[in-house]
Amino acid sequence: MMTLLILLLCLATVNAYANPACAVCTVAVGASLEIARRLGVDDGVVGVWSGAFLVLIGYWTLKWMDKKGWYFKGRDFVVLVSSVAMILFMYISELPYEPKAILIFWMDPFLFATITGALVMHYSSEFYQWMKRHNGGHAHFPFEKVVVPVVALCLTAKLFSYLQLCAKGLPDLSQF
Repeated sequence: MMTLLILLLCLATVNAYANPACAVCTVAVGASLEIARRLGVDDGVVGVWSGAFLVLIGYWTLKWMDKKGWYFKGRDFVVLVSSVAMILFMYISELPYEPKAILIFWMDPFLFATITGALVMHYSSEFYQWMKRHNGGHAHFPFEKVVVPVVALCLTAKLFSYLQLCAKGLPDLSQF
């Protein structure tokens, strides 16, 4: 419950940018997640990319709502939180919920990785927008809009791969 509250507060503080990635990239990430799980990639790494994928779905939903002219108070917040909450369908069908201590949280490692991936995707996209604003409205180099979130997600996934949060029998990370 505490984690959900933190996620809601983090997403409530900012507006969403409606065109973060191309449709082909979104579909490619979504299709590759199940392939990665079947190939034995750590669930912490898959969780990071799942969270990013769910945020992308939320951004695409917002773009679609803009085309329809559907605006209401708190729309961005509701859509983004709803899209990230879709990870619960993964628990219903494929994953057992096995919470453990992670830093100050008591939660499932895959859920922690998913929420972390969603926040990294959201804030790295915001960071790109900030850099663009401070460069006269132009990117510093071609495809910067893609490179910034992908590099941030790769670094997060590498960290989660190193920590192996989702592996069984590892010591708790609550002492950090």
